[in-house]
Amino acid sequence: MQLNGLIYTFPKELKLLIAAFVVVLSIGFYTGLLFVEETSGVEPHGIEEQYLGNEVDEEATVMKFKKSKREMLTIIHTHILSMSFIFFLLGLILVTTRLNKKLKIFLLIEPFVSVILTFGGLYLLWSGQLWMRYVVMFSGILMTLTFTASATIILMQLLRSKSA
Repeated sequence: MQLNGLIYTFPKELKLLIAAFVVVLSIGFYTGLLFVEETSGVEPHGIEEQYLGNEVDEEATVMKFKKSKREMLTIIHTHILSMSFIFFLLGLILVTTRLNKKLKIFLLIEPFVSVILTFGGLYLLWSGQLWMRYVVMFSGILMTLTFTASATIILMQLLRSKSA
């Protein structure tokens, strides 16, 4: 079965459904990034502080305490499950786009690697591996870039005609 470029043959109703889904999914994804920015400042020290606390910093404007093991397991569990589902659904749609095979495979697989590195990295950071804050930051950025590229490709191809 030929899937590459199949998106162009979808009926208008299916294209509208997919476009609505990708737009709403993107709003949810980027709202989550706003939360990350609000809680960690999107910097390595802020990521560390968010999970390990800052109670030793007497000049901290917002007091943060180290997350409990239960909190960490809940965060990791819910994020790995939900992000896997998000990237699986986005990947199913992306498979139907017309795209270079190597780039498509990268966009399909990379988010799952980043999910494991990001949320596994948070657990290792919480466990005392402070260098993991850089892995978490890098993999989170890569995951965001992959999501953005995939969503953009899908929306652009939904808007184009088959002959374009």
